[in-house]
Amino acid sequence: MEKKIYYHLPGLFEFYELYRMFLSLFREHREYFYEWCEIGSIYGAPQECLWGGGRVGFGEESPEKVLELINTYDISARLTFSNSLLEEKHLSDRFCNRLCELFENGGNNGIIIHSDLLLEYLQKNYPEFYFVSSTTKVLTDFRDFEEELNREEFHYVVPDFRLNKELEQLDRLTEVQKEKVEFLCNECCWFDCYARKDCYENVSRKNLDMDCGDHVCVSPTAQRGYRFSDAMNNPGFIGIDDIQKVYAPAGFRNFKIEGRSLGSAMILEFLLYYMTKPEHQLKVREEIYLSSTLDLF
Repeated sequence: MEKKIYYHLPGLFEFYELYRMFLSLFREHREYFYEWCEIGSIYGAPQECLWGGGRVGFGEESPEKVLELINTYDISARLTFSNSLLEEKHLSDRFCNRLCELFENGGNNGIIIHSDLLLEYLQKNYPEFYFVSSTTKVLTDFRDFEEELNREEFHYVVPDFRLNKELEQLDRLTEVQKEKVEFLCNECCWFDCYARKDCYENVSRKNLDMDCGDHVCVSPTAQRGYRFSDAMNNPGFIGIDDIQKVYAPAGFRNFKIEGRSLGSAMILEFLLYYMTKPEHQLKVREEIYLSSTLDLF
């Protein structure tokens, strides 16, 4: 492929030990990995992050250690501030503002965002971040998605995964619009789910410490939990062949991998599948498994 493909990886605060080893391997043995792919960013949020959304209760690593790691490898860090229910009173949260002060870094780091209220606040107070429109907006109407792409404040827009295969409409986007599209590749959510926005709002309430119960997943296979094999059978799945043969030739370059609430073993499988040449996958597994006491279970 003539142009690089950029993967946006999950678990900035959640999988510190895994990335500490993987990033070293990615730099020292670049021959193990596809020449056409790069790491565009690693995203996540610390535990008890008021502005957080998408997932709750994950991300135990200290922000200082995370920042040191991503600076060592010159990786873009993205703070996942996709809470959809924020009010004016929440903008003064000391912990979240401290995170912004810590990670604001000459335009290299970004923020994944849902709330326009928070967006306006961050643009004013932390202008060196770039912004990503969150998939938690559940943009399933292509016209709404295109309007979002046209908003100048966003460098990237993550559509709902159910737009992934709208290839005729996607192909009609301008080159500028295509550069901003960031596809969610490996979603396992039920393709016909009617409660996806409710699920994300439940997470937002929990991050705000509201009194609410757990969201009850409406998927017929909810009890199975996340399985990569199920995700591969999802109509919205974007596999490595799709990236190379369909999306990249059409001008799309950014692909997001989900998985902040999964285990490190599953994240490693994503890194192997999407980034590692088949003949070197065993070597990467051995390096990760044998060079640390990393618990994969």
